[in-house]
Amino acid sequence: MSCTLENHRTELEALLRPVFNSLGTQVLPVASAELCDKVTSEDLFAALPIPAFTNSQMDGYAARSADLLAASSTTPVTLPLGFTAAAGDRQIPLQHGTVSPVMTGAMIPQGADTVIPVEESVLGTFPQLVRAGQGTASGHAQFTAPSAPGRFIRPVGVDLEAGALVASAGTRLTPTMIAALASSGLREIPVRRTLTVALCTTGDELGGDNPAEGQIPDANSPMLAALLRRYGVEVRTAQLPDDPDRFAAAIDQLQEHVDLILTVGGISAGAYEVVRQALAGRGGNFHHVAIQPGGPQGFAALEHSVVLCFPGNPVSALLSVELFLTPLLRVFNGLPEPQPEHFPLAQTVSSPEHKHQVRRALIRDGQVTILDPGSHLVHDLARADALVHIPVGVSELAAGQSVEIWRMNV
Repeated sequence: MSCTLENHRTELEALLRPVFNSLGTQVLPVASAELCDKVTSEDLFAALPIPAFTNSQMDGYAARSADLLAASSTTPVTLPLGFTAAAGDRQIPLQHGTVSPVMTGAMIPQGADTVIPVEESVLGTFPQLVRAGQGTASGHAQFTAPSAPGRFIRPVGVDLEAGALVASAGTRLTPTMIAALASSGLREIPVRRTLTVALCTTGDELGGDNPAEGQIPDANSPMLAALLRRYGVEVRTAQLPDDPDRFAAAIDQLQEHVDLILTVGGISAGAYEVVRQALAGRGGNFHHVAIQPGGPQGFAALEHSVVLCFPGNPVSALLSVELFLTPLLRVFNGLPEPQPEHFPLAQTVSSPEHKHQVRRALIRDGQVTILDPGSHLVHDLARADALVHIPVGVSELAAGQSVEIWRMNV
C-alpha cells in the first residue's frame, strides 16, 4: 500500500533530525575562507559595540555647537585650529574655543558634539594640518552657519551595543553577517560541523569511462553530488557491487566514516534489487510513495549512520532528493524556502488521479509548457526551468489554467 508524500517526508524528518543534531561544533576564525555559508551552532553576542567608539561620519571640523550659534553669512565665526584627529588615532581633547580637523572614521575629540563638513567652511578645504605629537597646531577655520549637536557623528554602539545578540544559533553566515561578527569583536566562530554524505550508486549496468555493451554512464553520482554540495554537504561517492553480501559489507565500512548514506537504485520490486536485499533484514523500510516519478522509496537506521534509499532513474533520483532531503538541508543550513510563482498552462495536462505527480516544465512567453514525465529523460531534466506539482485527486489541468511553479536549474 502506498504512503503519501507528506507521510514519507515526516518519516525522513524524524529519522534525520537526530543526525543533524549530533553533528557537533567546529570553531573557525572569523577570517577563515571556510566560514561563508556555515551555520552558527550557538547564539553569538557582541564583544564590542558597533561602532566601537564615537566617530566622524565626514571629513570636517569637530566643534562645540555652542561656539557656532552666532555664525551667519554676514557674521562668520572664526575659530583657531587644534590638533587633527585622523582615523586610527587615540582620542584627543578639544580645547575650548577651537575646532579640530577630523577625518572620516576618526574618534570624535573629547568635548566636541558636532562635525561641520570641510566643504561647508569658508575656505572649503583643509589648511596645513598637524596631528598630536607632530608639532604645533596653527591656523583657523571660518564658518557661516550653526551646526546642530550630533550632526555627522556616529555614536558608539548606535548599530549594536556590546553584549547584544549578533547572530542566533542556526544563522547561515553570509558575507555581510561575517562582517558584523568581525566588527563586534568576535574572532573565533562556533559553527555546525559539515554534514558528510556517502553517495552510493548501484547496478552492473553502470560503466566506467568506457561503458561496455549493455552499460550506461553513471549520471547520478555527478548530478546528485553537485546538488548536495550546493547545500554545503561534504560528499563522497562510491559505486557499490550488485551483490547483497558485498554491498552490506561496503555499507558497514562507510557508516563508520560518514553521517548519512544515500543509495541510488536497487529498491524496486523486481529481481536483483541489491539495496532492498541487503537492508531489508537489517531494519530497512521499503515502500511505495504515491508520487510520480520516484514511487519506490526506502530508509534504514543502522548502528552508526542512517541510509536513505532513492530510485535509480536519474529524474526519479533527483526529484527524490529535492522532495525529501533538500527541504531538511535548507532548514539545517538556515536557507530560505523557495517561493512558488504562478503562470498559465500552455497545454492541457493529464495526471494519474491517485498520485502526486511532479512534472518538469519550460517557461516561455509567460506560459508553462509541461514536459514528458519519463524518469529516464536526463536532457529534458537539464533544460527544465521549473517543477509543477499536480496533487493527488487531480486528473487534468486545462490549458490556460494558472498553476504554481517552483524554479529549478538556477
